[in-house]
Amino acid sequence: MNNIKQYLPAYCLTFTVLMVIWTIFSGLLDLYHLSLGAISSAFVSAISARIIFPEPLNFSIFATWIHFFFYFPWLIWQIFMSSIHVLKLVLHPKMMEKIDPVIFDFTSRIKNDIGLITFANSITLTPGTITVRLTVFGKYKIHAIDKDSASGLPGDMEKRVAKIFNEKI
Repeated sequence: MNNIKQYLPAYCLTFTVLMVIWTIFSGLLDLYHLSLGAISSAFVSAISARIIFPEPLNFSIFATWIHFFFYFPWLIWQIFMSSIHVLKLVLHPKMMEKIDPVIFDFTSRIKNDIGLITFANSITLTPGTITVRLTVFGKYKIHAIDKDSASGLPGDMEKRVAKIFNEKI
C-alpha cells in the first residue's frame, strides 16, 4: 500500500499527460470519446508509469519535462530542415550522384538509458538518418543518406538530449 502512495504522483502525471495528448489529437470533446481517452490513459498509466518514472517523483523530474518541452520544438525544426534536404536530394536531376549512403559508428556520452533511447529516436525521426543499432553502452550505428546528413551527429542533438536528463557532456 505504501508503494502505491509513493508512486501515485507518477501515475497522476502520466495519466494527465496522456489525457491531454488524447484530447488534442482526437479533437472530440463529447462524453463518449473523453471516457475512452480516460480509460485508455488510465490503462497505459498503470502499465507504464513505473517504467517512465523508475523512482518516486521529485522536483527534478519537472525540470526534465521543462527541458523536454523546449527540446521538442527544436526537434520539429530539425525534422523540417532535414525533410527539405532529403527533398532536394530526391528531386535533384543528378539524384544518383548526390545520394551517397554512409553507415558510421559513434559512442554517446549520455549515460541515462531513457536519454540514450530519446537520442536514438530523435535520430530516426530526422529524415535522412536511421539508428540501426544502439547498445547498452551507448554505442550507436547510424545510416545516413549522404555525408551532409551524417555530419551533424552526434553534435547539438546529443547535447540537447543530455540537457533534458540533466547531464553535462
